[in-house]
Amino acid sequence: MAALAGFCLPAQAVIIGTCTIMVGASGTMTANPAISILGSKQAGGSSASATVVASSLLCSILNLLDCYSVSAPAPAAFSSAPSGGGTNVTFASVFRLDGSGVDINGSVPQRVTNGTHALQVDLTATKSSGIFPAGSYQGTVTVRCE
Repeated sequence: MAALAGFCLPAQAVIIGTCTIMVGASGTMTANPAISILGSKQAGGSSASATVVASSLLCSILNLLDCYSVSAPAPAAFSSAPSGGGTNVTFASVFRLDGSGVDINGSVPQRVTNGTHALQVDLTATKSSGIFPAGSYQGTVTVRCE
């Protein structure tokens, strides 16, 4: 058995599909009047956008039995925030596919068929006590296609 350890055998692989995510516009989070919520769905805010292109041979052949799923889970923390801005904060994200207008919880994968899909993503940060201090905040939502 030890003699076999020196042999290098090539690994075989077949690509049966791809899913490409192209990041579009960044979103803008704005504060509510009480300054306890920062969100892209607040007045003056805007959604982030991306385009997902899914292509799976098995999805085509098996008719939705092995297609890709898209999700956009909320981050655990801000990417950057002023001192005290990230304490006592919870995050929630939603996304919409193909202009449907229906919010999908960011953590819940949504199956997509082969083709190009427009994606809009919103992030909300809620401070459980106090207000958000003045300064610049950045939150990053990672779009997944699996």
